[in-house]
Amino acid sequence: MTGSPAAPPTVTWPDHAAVLFDLDGVITPTAEVHMRAWAEMFNEFLAAYDGPADDRSPYTDADYFAHVDGKPRYDGVRDFLASRGISLPESGDPQSVQGLGDRKNDAFNAVLERDGVDPYPGTVALLDHLRDLGTPLAIVSSSANAPAVLDAAGLSDRFSTVVDGRVAAAEGLPGKPAPDTFQHAADALGVPREAAVVVEDAVSGVRAGAAGGFALVVGVDRGAGRDVLSDAGADVVVSDLVELVPAATDGAGQ
Repeated sequence: MTGSPAAPPTVTWPDHAAVLFDLDGVITPTAEVHMRAWAEMFNEFLAAYDGPADDRSPYTDADYFAHVDGKPRYDGVRDFLASRGISLPESGDPQSVQGLGDRKNDAFNAVLERDGVDPYPGTVALLDHLRDLGTPLAIVSSSANAPAVLDAAGLSDRFSTVVDGRVAAAEGLPGKPAPDTFQHAADALGVPREAAVVVEDAVSGVRAGAAGGFALVVGVDRGAGRDVLSDAGADVVVSDLVELVPAATDGAGQ
């Protein structure tokens, strides 16, 4: 005898004052571009590196989710290198934390300029629903490329504020998993933090949302794993944001 099927996830959007979205992997599939750029850069580095290391095995997608995903670029470099027992200078050399991070960013921008980017249709459906409700929206991204990605996706006009890597650096805000960038976005929108929703696909971002005193943290499973996102603090986990659009789930048979 089988039990009743689990109820579909729901969020009562009119109950919340604002929604704070991560960008890569939530709004656009640029997380895939980032993953390819990171893999190319790190594997080229590891193949040429002849210094002391605890682990010289190739960089994998598992490394991306464990050490890089959702973090400021140089933090991702630093944390991955630490996981392999590799220590490099912070700057001043191509084989430095800053040098490797800049190589990755160059690779990302080349792909973005060449191929462009289309937003996830399910995310656009949710953005349309929130626009109809008049809900203020923000982008909170560790990437310094957020404005360019939004322009490429044709979504710049949907967001009242963008807190990206450049804003974080200018304001002295620590990156995810610290909650400060999300809190800054809520403050910029003029809404109480406890009335805002965070939407994230990265473990570090979910942890940031869970630590920030927000009303709700929505995890979007683009590969990190539903249980992993729940364990990190997500209140609701979906595979696509269309699952949280009322019109997409209420229409049939009504």
